[in-house]
Amino acid sequence: MTKYGKKSESVLSIQNLTIPLPISGDRKYAVENLSLEVGRNEILCIVGESGSGKSITSFSTMGLLPKILTPSNGKILFEGEDLLSMTETKRNGLLGDKMSMIFQEPMTALNPCYTVGNQLNEVFKAHRNMSAKERKKRSLDLLREVKLPNPEILYTSYPHQLSGGQRQRIIIAIAIALNPSLLIADEPTTALDVTTQAQILRLFKELKDTHNAGIIFITHDFDVVAEIADRIIVMQHGQIVEQGSADEILCRPQHPYTRLLIDAVPRKTKVKCKIDVDKPVAISVENLSKTFITKGGLFKPSRIVEAVKSANFSVKEGEILGIVGESGSGKTTLVRCLIRLLKPNDNSKINIGDLDFSNLSGSALRAERKNIQIVFQDPYGSLNPRRTIRELLIEGPVNFGVSKKEALRRAKKLLKIVRLDGDILNRYPAQFSGGQRQRICIARALAVEPKILIADEAVSALDVSVQKEVLNLLNEIKIKFGLTIIFITHDLRVAAQLCDNILVMKDGQIVERGSVEDVFEAPKNEYTQKLLAALPGQNWEAPSFV
Repeated sequence: MTKYGKKSESVLSIQNLTIPLPISGDRKYAVENLSLEVGRNEILCIVGESGSGKSITSFSTMGLLPKILTPSNGKILFEGEDLLSMTETKRNGLLGDKMSMIFQEPMTALNPCYTVGNQLNEVFKAHRNMSAKERKKRSLDLLREVKLPNPEILYTSYPHQLSGGQRQRIIIAIAIALNPSLLIADEPTTALDVTTQAQILRLFKELKDTHNAGIIFITHDFDVVAEIADRIIVMQHGQIVEQGSADEILCRPQHPYTRLLIDAVPRKTKVKCKIDVDKPVAISVENLSKTFITKGGLFKPSRIVEAVKSANFSVKEGEILGIVGESGSGKTTLVRCLIRLLKPNDNSKINIGDLDFSNLSGSALRAERKNIQIVFQDPYGSLNPRRTIRELLIEGPVNFGVSKKEALRRAKKLLKIVRLDGDILNRYPAQFSGGQRQRICIARALAVEPKILIADEAVSALDVSVQKEVLNLLNEIKIKFGLTIIFITHDLRVAAQLCDNILVMKDGQIVERGSVEDVFEAPKNEYTQKLLAALPGQNWEAPSFV
């Protein structure tokens, strides 16, 4: 293969790989006639939506496919040897040594019962003859290499004691421990804050050079691709539809599907409709605080955490307010207090219109809950898998005194609004994609006719094209129903596209507020400036194909 006009030694060569699907559906193959190459000191980004075959390709390379998915044709050549015809013992000897993989969710990739040191040591025990002292020294060196602070403390820590970014760096440290020739990263930054993401992306670029590895980076985020890719492969329905250099794919894409993906990249709207200053306030918050107190044990003192500190803001009817900040900044705690899933501190005040919502309790609180509804981040965990869509959509209105007949009429109307067929009412959540489930969650929230809708990271888990559809849907719903929306996100690009005004939170406090234009074009707070500077792909402007 060639790279920038020079010969580049191939680490991995996949040739005509075909993997049949066991159940006939909309397509016969998970991957069909797929061919690609990865060279040393190269980052190959594979992009595409869920179901495009990205992860299947990586799992087949690592030998992690379930037995029901068996390649029917093709070769996977690693340093010239076919992994598919290799004995299981020989192949297992390569995993973790010459080939490593970094998974999307670091919490499930790490064993919660073992310390960081134990899990780093395990790699050396399996593949190297080293003393305990040598293993510990090398482990501490790796923690420093991935830019983790206080390696000695982290070495004795358990995964649950660390942040998401720290856990992901430990997964990377384990993956590079034996200096592999091939490193596969499957959506490693999807769930990370923008600043943590920026640090991880810098780390990947450094690893490419310091370890001379070939890196396959799987993602659906084109801004991330623009930041780190040398070459790009675009996949759809198990096939490669386009490939080329980063510059060719990002700036001059040829295939309609690539153009569709790039066109769905969130971009800040240049002109927004101004909110009518004379409109009444839908929700106002005064001195909202939430303190968590954990009881101490025999050897541990009690701990006080001020998750939200004296938040003050108001949102007018028909406004979309974005609340942005890193994980742990207090965003989710704030909205859980707003909806009274958490009880705020005694001096806090939440008014919905003229009603003091913060002091309601019992039947009065239950009666007013219909005015403020929430759509959660995870569309898979938000719906009861044992209930039909009909039952899920009519439950809320019926609980608030609406007849089943009227609730069903609303449900059918709402399904049309969220662009789903009415004949899905007798189906179950498991029969829908993530984007469809999130639409159902939005319809369920709207079924009780709320005044305020809270979306807590409601699009962060979705593909870029589905994300665009849901964002457009939220904007249409705001106009159609006159809704007030509070939109929680760590993705500043999404906030810029959808929201009218922005609150920036750090360590439980609101550190900046203003219109999208003010916050993004002239941020005053140093923390806001840091968040904006960490956005990936700033040297790339997505071309428009509309």
